Amino acid sequence: MQLGTRWAAGSEAPASVPAALRPAIAEVESRGLAGHWTLTWLEGRAIAELDAGWEVVQTPSGDVVARPFED
Repeated sequence: MQLGTRWAAGSEAPASVPAALRPAIAEVESRGLAGHWTLTWLEGRAIAELDAGWEVVQTPSGDVVARPFED
């Protein structure tokens, strides 16, 4: 895993956040959640995790999924 960057929810995402993830990140933030996002890379795919309990992941097929953390 490669660490990417971190930023506050509601602020502009850094340029290193892939364009494909941005709409899903905005959708999660529209729920009024607060916290910080962490961008990491796993097997070449971007993962943005909001410490309020959500993640935005890019699947192996390239689809982007926003979901609550799985226990």
